[in-house]
Parts: sequence; structure tokens; C-alpha cells
Amino acid sequence: MSLFSEHNSKPTVTVATFGDSNAMDTSTIASNGVTSSVEVNKLIRNTYILLSLTLMFSAVTAGLSMMLHLPHPGLVLTLVGYFGLLFLTNMLRNSVWGIAAIFALTGFMGLTLGPMISAYLTVFSNGAQLVMMAFGSTAAIFLSLSAYALTTRKDFSFMGAFLMTGILVAFLAGLGAVFFQLPGLALAVSAMFVLLMSGLILYQTSEMVHGHETNYIMATVTLYVSIYNLFVSLLHIFGALGGEE
Repeated sequence: MSLFSEHNSKPTVTVATFGDSNAMDTSTIASNGVTSSVEVNKLIRNTYILLSLTLMFSAVTAGLSMMLHLPHPGLVLTLVGYFGLLFLTNMLRNSVWGIAAIFALTGFMGLTLGPMISAYLTVFSNGAQLVMMAFGSTAAIFLSLSAYALTTRKDFSFMGAFLMTGILVAFLAGLGAVFFQLPGLALAVSAMFVLLMSGLILYQTSEMVHGHETNYIMATVTLYVSIYNLFVSLLHIFGALGGEE
């Protein structure tokens, strides 16, 4: 399942000529423009509401994981759970069960995040500062990039293929860094993900603004994954560069 798949084709524009009996009048065109704008605004509103709820739910499950001292499920189980729930959410995206699926996905990712945060708080004497720095930086990047895409209304759809390729390369490089225990490569991968997730935020927001993405569940998934990976990558970078053991 690709996060960059378009569920609907781009809207077509009909050009009316004088003397055409089937041409739409000015009021009809204006009405369609208003309807399109209303639908886009509704999509954006629903996406950000659902994104806020899933982030809060993910924070709750991360907090529970920390309170209960749950161990990290490991790389294999994390990937299986993530891609499995991602596939389920994609399959159910057009039904009410899609909302349940996205909460299952984000709740699971919160459970995997809790042990990571606990490790930073335990290993580093300034662990709390590192976590807050990563959290604040993630929020600042997301809000600024979203605001830029929403206000300028620039079309970033051209970034889709580049982002897909970059994420695949970074993902494979990350696996290599884990299996071959290469901390330098792992740090480079984190830096790559910071750039790629920033681009993905711009891309997904642009897709909603221009009507290329019409499903708020899938838009929420993409933005949530961007925020999650951005936070984890920044936390890794801050820990490697500024952590005090």
C-alpha cells in the first residue's frame, strides 16, 4: 500500500464557449467552485480533527506503556504490526471501521514509542530535555510547513515520486544500520527521515488543498506517520549529538 496513492482522479475543468447550448452559466460555475471549496475545507477540518484525536490516543498508549514498563516489541513485531494495521486501515478507509483501524494503528505505534522514551529518560541524564526538544521541534516543523502549504496553496504533487523513492531507500538503509550495527549510518538515516517527513507533510497538505486527496482517513494516516517518524528521528539525532550519559 502506497501512502502516495490517489483515491480519486484530479477534477476536470469544462470550458464553455458562446453559443453552446450545453454550456454552464456563470452562476452554475460559481456554485461548483463554492461547493469544491467547501468540500476541501471539510476534508481539511476532518483530517486535523482526526489527527489530533489519534495523536492524543497515541500519547495515552505511550504513557501507559511507560507506566507499565512494557518492553519494546522488537523490530520484526513492530514492522508486522505497523504494515498489517496500515493495510487494514487502507482496506477500510471508506467505512466507519476505517476510524477504528486508524486508532488501532496509532495506538499500537504509541505502545512502541513508550519504551523508546523510557530508554532515553533512563540512559541520558538530560533525557527529559532531549524528549522535550524533539517534541517541540516536531510541533514547530509540522505547524510551520502545514501553514505554509495551506496559505500559499502551492502544488507539491511533483514531490510524490521523489518522496516514495527516498523513503524506500532510507527504510532499507535503516534496516542495514540495525542489522550491521552501524551507528553512523543510523544517524544519517535519521537525518534523511527528517527531510523526507518534512517533504511528506508539504506533499500531503498540498494534496488535500488541491483536491487530489479526498479521503480524510488516509490523509490522517500519512500526516500521523510523518509526525511519528519526524519525532523519532529528531530524538535519535538529539540523543546522539547532545545526550549526556
